[in-house]
Amino acid sequence: MQSKILVSACLMGHAVRYDGRAKPLLHPVIETWRAEGRLVTICPEMSAGMTVPRSPAEIAEAATGEEVLAGKARVVELTGADVTEEFLLAAENAVALARQAGCRYALLIDGSPSCGSGFIYDGTFSGRKQAGNGVTAAALKAEGIEVFSVREIERLIERIAQ
Repeated sequence: MQSKILVSACLMGHAVRYDGRAKPLLHPVIETWRAEGRLVTICPEMSAGMTVPRSPAEIAEAATGEEVLAGKARVVELTGADVTEEFLLAAENAVALARQAGCRYALLIDGSPSCGSGFIYDGTFSGRKQAGNGVTAAALKAEGIEVFSVREIERLIERIAQ
């Protein structure tokens, strides 16, 4: 049986990002995986009932998704609204879908306070990046799902081929 891959919906061309846009990943392997029925698409935030567009959000005080999952950090919008509960539900939904679909891997958009896996923003809304995982990426990793950012697609291809 072929390994399933959970994929950020914005990478598949869905206009679900906070700004109402998509960030389609143009790579020949995506069409191959789609044709093979390997891709399972989700926008964690939309699965938790968040709207498009929505106010930008970041994990506050340079914290990480792991700290949010542990109850030690919050996710806040640029407006100051606390959206931690929505992001926790989003992560829970993504993990549940990945389990149900049998996903062993995840290919996620970087930078997002939900899906970021190589980097996230530092919570100051100044554009400063830091190494770390978003809430969904951290939850998936905690469940044993291997998470790859867009920049790591070649590594994912190699991993699946093993």
